[in-house]
Amino acid sequence: MTNRLSEIARSKGIRYFLISFTDLFGVQRSKLVPAESIDAMAANGAGFAGFATWLDMTPADPDILAIPDSASLFQLPWQPDVAWMPADLYTMNSQPVEQAPRLVLKRVLNQAKKLGYSIRTGVECEYFLLSPDGNSIWDLRDRSSKPCYDQQALMRGYELIREICNGMLTLDWGAYQNDHEDANGQFEMNWMYADALVTADRHAFFKYMVKAIAEKHGLRATFMPKPFPHLTGNGCHTHLSVWDTALSTNLFRDEQGELGLSPLAYQFIAGVLHSAEALCAFSNPTVNSYKRINAPVTTSGATWAPSTITYSGNNRTHAIRIPDVDRFEFRLADGAANPYLLPAALIAAGLDGIANKRDPGPRYDNNSYTDPLPSDRVKQLPSNLLDALRSLKANTVLPQALGERFVAAYLKLKHQEWNNYSSCITPWELENTLDC
Repeated sequence: MTNRLSEIARSKGIRYFLISFTDLFGVQRSKLVPAESIDAMAANGAGFAGFATWLDMTPADPDILAIPDSASLFQLPWQPDVAWMPADLYTMNSQPVEQAPRLVLKRVLNQAKKLGYSIRTGVECEYFLLSPDGNSIWDLRDRSSKPCYDQQALMRGYELIREICNGMLTLDWGAYQNDHEDANGQFEMNWMYADALVTADRHAFFKYMVKAIAEKHGLRATFMPKPFPHLTGNGCHTHLSVWDTALSTNLFRDEQGELGLSPLAYQFIAGVLHSAEALCAFSNPTVNSYKRINAPVTTSGATWAPSTITYSGNNRTHAIRIPDVDRFEFRLADGAANPYLLPAALIAAGLDGIANKRDPGPRYDNNSYTDPLPSDRVKQLPSNLLDALRSLKANTVLPQALGERFVAAYLKLKHQEWNNYSSCITPWELENTLDC
């Protein structure tokens, strides 16, 4: 944008700006800035104490500065006097903060650009609508064992879903469908794929928008991977394709290739499979994430989440699905995934596959739920967050691409999170071992 933000504010009726960044745990941190001060804030940055967020910093560290990206301005459709802008983090002496998730993604995209590639992604963000206290789904009539695409349940949520979809249409995201998902109280809303950074910014804003509009309607929305043990969890299926830098040619598309994909596409897929265990630290980043994958059968009859590190054609039981001739779908990621770190890690793994001309091995078309492949034939996914973190620590591909200091910071904080979880005494433990 060439106009100053204050001028944009006057023309659009914006009174306040949310200068926002996403920390390592995916939490959005913001300052609310009046339009009268936005030009100075855009030039100099909004100051934050890094230790007060999920960044690997101490109270002794200097403030960090959040410089908003004025090219990515989202005027809140439900509250148009406010605009949201994603920001990049810098030190007081203007050096980029290496552990800042948005800058990590930018770093990987620059690596791809130097190789002549542009990356396009799309995400499918599933979420639950809950009662205000978060203890149950909002719609008590939504009790079907197979509620996916249920028209009546979908339309009972019409007022809320319409407002969210209208917001995406207003923002010109190319929203094209909304549906009731496989779990009771669960929904998914789809918009068009775009440049990976654009999609990541939209992903971050979408999560904020859904939660805010749900609160406006007296409800609570959650992207938690597995809020209910008997229901399907929240996935964040990610579609990815590699293009030339002119965006004129999809380099994954090859009409003569198997399933319409090029050798480059299969090398990329091979890279993802090669680093999948470590990738889980970003695609499945919470303790709860591992209640969604490797899970028992749900009420609907299937979890819709993978349990093996395998790829397939148009088969939803594997970690990677090839639904069309121009992309693949990464089905492993869940709703807790950081909007910036998920694509960054996925792209880094794929670029390694291209660089080393990795072979993905055979495609498997079995139903992994009814006819699982033995562990001596295919790699299994981590059983818990600690296993994923150990895989990331042992991996050499992702730290090299994402940044050694970033990965060290991420591992440090995530190990702290695991230790905090491990120190908790759960009701299950009391019920089963109190009298042992």
